[in-house]
Amino acid sequence: MLESFPPLRAWQRKALFEYLRRRSPDFLAVATPGAGKTTFALRIAAELLTDGTVDAITVVAPTEHLKLQWAQAAARVGIQLDAMFRNADIHTTSDFRGAVVTYAQVGMAPQVHLRRTLTRRTLVILDEIHHAGDSRSWGDGVKLAFEQAERRLMLTGTPFRSDENPIPFVTYERVGEVQKSRADSVYGYGDALAEGVVRPVIFLAYSGETRWRTSAGDELAVRLGEPLTQDLVAQAWRTALDPTGDWMPQVLRAAHARLQVLRAGGIPDAGGLVIASDQNAARAYAKLLEVITGAKPAVVLSDEVGASKKIGEFSADPSRHWLVAVRMVSEGVDIPRLAVGVYATSASTPLYFAQAVGRFVRARRPGETASVFVPSVPQLLGLASEMELQRDHILGRPKSPDGLDDDLLERAQESEKASDELTKGWEALSATAELDQVIFDGATFGLPAMTGTAEEEEFLGLPGLLTADQVSVLLSKRQAEQAASARRVKSSAPAQAQREVARDMSAAERRIHLRRQLNALVAAHHHRTGLPHGKIHSELRTRCGGPPSAQATIEQLEERISMLQTL
Repeated sequence: MLESFPPLRAWQRKALFEYLRRRSPDFLAVATPGAGKTTFALRIAAELLTDGTVDAITVVAPTEHLKLQWAQAAARVGIQLDAMFRNADIHTTSDFRGAVVTYAQVGMAPQVHLRRTLTRRTLVILDEIHHAGDSRSWGDGVKLAFEQAERRLMLTGTPFRSDENPIPFVTYERVGEVQKSRADSVYGYGDALAEGVVRPVIFLAYSGETRWRTSAGDELAVRLGEPLTQDLVAQAWRTALDPTGDWMPQVLRAAHARLQVLRAGGIPDAGGLVIASDQNAARAYAKLLEVITGAKPAVVLSDEVGASKKIGEFSADPSRHWLVAVRMVSEGVDIPRLAVGVYATSASTPLYFAQAVGRFVRARRPGETASVFVPSVPQLLGLASEMELQRDHILGRPKSPDGLDDDLLERAQESEKASDELTKGWEALSATAELDQVIFDGATFGLPAMTGTAEEEEFLGLPGLLTADQVSVLLSKRQAEQAASARRVKSSAPAQAQREVARDMSAAERRIHLRRQLNALVAAHHHRTGLPHGKIHSELRTRCGGPPSAQATIEQLEERISMLQTL
């Protein structure tokens, strides 16, 4: 059995040594998506079966598709697991060394799994263990079913949750006023990137003008990505994602262009994934992609009958370019050729974002680079900048100073209910898209105001086969060139020419023009000083007064532009 395993990576060898040295009943391994958690867990299973420590294996996974994925991976190394096991079966047949079940299965009938656990000495592998805290019944069911197991191995790429439901069998240590989860082995994205185990990820953030009508009949227009209240951000975000506007078609065209560059430049089987908020949006995005590409994308609408087959067919067919899915493909599903993603959902919890981005990071050959397109909103930009941070699950976290529960807000945004206006009488009117900034390795590379598509095409045309260091050098060089260009434009544009252009515009067009000019100057000031865009906008509001630029008058915008030009 052991001879059938491929050579282990360095982190897997180190974690395996630590596991065998300690021989403790519980072990939590945290490893970034794409690092090889499945191979590590199956190697431990093989070791324990071989030395007689356990007689059976039970794997608990989040979804039905992952059950099949686990069974197939186990079969390749000589461990037969029953992925079709149902609670009514009570026992597996002698053809199998164990079963693969879901957390939902365990939650519905924990006594069934307790009996199975007591019958034979069992190693329980809890894949993406944070799911055991998704509901009280799941967590209690997992604890009851497996508390008396011989061994428990917990796996996760994201050992944190957006709530304070404790995760069964995870050890928490008090740190000040809170308790933090403690892992026995940690292999983060930064470590994996340095060792070439995962791909570097370039985030391309798109802003644009959004307009919608409220339930009261008022029309609002804001620029996605500007400093706004949480409620306005949520509504502008939802407007951008509306498939009837121009934002999604423009972003999908840009993403497909990026995919074509990758397929022509060294990754001939590169695939793309659009992650949608719901089934209706997924179907609408699929139609847009069919118009853009001339081919029907694969569409997976959660755990529907045949979903696993669709995913398998897409994964195995390099001629297929795009897959559109809702939540099912955001976690655990292994499609190594995915290299371009479109994050077309309003979910903004760190857990969901990390799992979604994890679909694109699996490295197969040196130099592959992944690209993920995201709306230019503060929550996502912050998460993209913090990709390399290691997080822990925290219990008893203090509330924010203003009394707001940030996690409740995140969950409200995830369900698209940040305000009553989002669900009662709200109507998207229009949205345009333009590349706003690029995030790589925690650094932000802003763009000047774009009068055409040249800057966008430069970023979309980045070679697909570059090391992380090469990507960083190339982006830094382009940022310096763009900053120099923005300064030249600022110094050479005659004031009289600016006034003549303004005279030919309507008031609405002039406000849009001034906001773009202000954003360009903010971007240039950011390049010179390193100050975040939001802080620059806030400082301007403090000095000049008035609301955020999305609601500012023409006079207020002109005053802020004038002040920036003197800095």
